[in-house]
Amino acid sequence: MQGVVFTGERGLELMNFPDPTPGPGEVVVEMKASGMCGSDLHQYRRPKGEARAGTGLPANPNPVIGGHEPCGVVAAVGPDVLPTEAKVGQRVMVHHYQGCTQCGHCRSGWQQLCQEVPVKVYGNNAHGGHAKYLLVPANTLVPLRDELTFTAGAAIACGSGTAYGALRRMNISGRDTIAIFGQGPVGLAATQFAKAMGAKVIALDINGQRLARAKEFGADEVVNPGSNDPVAAIKDLTGGRYADLTLDTSSNAEARLNAIRSTKVWGTMCFVGEGGDVHIDVSPHLLRRQMTLVASWTFSNIIQAECADFCVERKVDVDALFTNRWTLDQADEAYKLFDKQSDGKGVFLI
Repeated sequence: MQGVVFTGERGLELMNFPDPTPGPGEVVVEMKASGMCGSDLHQYRRPKGEARAGTGLPANPNPVIGGHEPCGVVAAVGPDVLPTEAKVGQRVMVHHYQGCTQCGHCRSGWQQLCQEVPVKVYGNNAHGGHAKYLLVPANTLVPLRDELTFTAGAAIACGSGTAYGALRRMNISGRDTIAIFGQGPVGLAATQFAKAMGAKVIALDINGQRLARAKEFGADEVVNPGSNDPVAAIKDLTGGRYADLTLDTSSNAEARLNAIRSTKVWGTMCFVGEGGDVHIDVSPHLLRRQMTLVASWTFSNIIQAECADFCVERKVDVDALFTNRWTLDQADEAYKLFDKQSDGKGVFLI
């Protein structure tokens, strides 16, 4: 089979790999859709030889297939896999992490938080979904409901699931006004979910095309920080109260600070965007406003399944996120476009 390998410095190659065979406890998933996520760009852009972002591990000297939003059909099942875990022909997403499987974090579905062993991240330091087949432990599978397409499952497997997990952590409700900084794929998914949860949404981005899409996805108000003071705009749109909740998906230091500054007294601000930093004047911005800061990194396999159920039950059109659909042999063109971060979400159909 062929798989997409990020070679660093905005390069990639379509390399040949042997078709995988499942060992004990493992399954082979035949990929149907493999999403492109903003965090893929860390691998795509990294200097050659640099450690793989987010893993704490040194650079892997062996080629690794990219893609951590895998969705497909179980093609083969290894020894010791119970029928309740996986069956040939089953439609599945993959929770793209593997820890020790036995600690409290792993047992509660948060394998990415495992402190006992170096965590495998499929598509990062272990083969991912940008190929015909993916070999993973059966315990990473999350069933994909028949009502959802494979592309929707790919989005839920990371980007959309991340947005859902953050909103869930903030306990958003229909009483809340939320300001979402950044309307890339994760921010747009957050806008989509927040509206489905009944909240009023203020969407912020410096890209007019993304703001127009946010409006299509239900945003009540849109603000361009490039031409407006976002804090003043949010104050005005909330009658001087500021937003109950703010969410940053941009990783931009100024956006993060503005998100904090535009959160009301007793409000909650959540970081989702990877990398970067922010410098906060603690007393006026945090202490004297009794603010809660939350950091939300992806989701558990339980929340991934819950997100899929929510999409079905609330009729959330996850597929509307995708503006580009590609084949694997178009990977170079696909990532060159995605690297500009001016368009929407892309997915490989395999």
